[in-house]
Amino acid sequence: MFHIVLYQPEIPGNTGNAIRLAANTGARLHLVHPLGFSMDSTRLKRAGLDYHELAHVQEHADLEACLRALDTDRIWVFSAHAGRHYTEAPYARGDVLLFGPETRGLPSEVRDTYPAEQRLRIPMIPGNRSINLSNSLAIALFEAWRQQDFAGSE
Repeated sequence: MFHIVLYQPEIPGNTGNAIRLAANTGARLHLVHPLGFSMDSTRLKRAGLDYHELAHVQEHADLEACLRALDTDRIWVFSAHAGRHYTEAPYARGDVLLFGPETRGLPSEVRDTYPAEQRLRIPMIPGNRSINLSNSLAIALFEAWRQQDFAGSE
């Protein structure tokens, strides 16, 4: 089981997709406030369909509270500013996959507190800004899960 941490997510549809992804992979989803939407948002519920009851979602007042609750130093930070590819990380059960908000990514004061070897990027064509957050989550989570031989799947 992996932990997905969304730091100050802004778009309800992406978080809804993350809820669905967590439900289907056994990951735990952690949302760090402030959120850019209400958890009662229609768009959030529509994107998450009926998976809300199947997913483990926890909200945290801030990143420090979230990381205290998770109590691990195995944190993989995803950023377009990282040097290593996401496939280079040796993922293990219980790892944390940390993603920033859709419009600005993780702030440097968060990102740069982690060593370069824990900062990962998903490659893309030069000149493009970013890959959709929920797509990035899926790419990273499935690589981590693949390295665990998809433990717990059918």
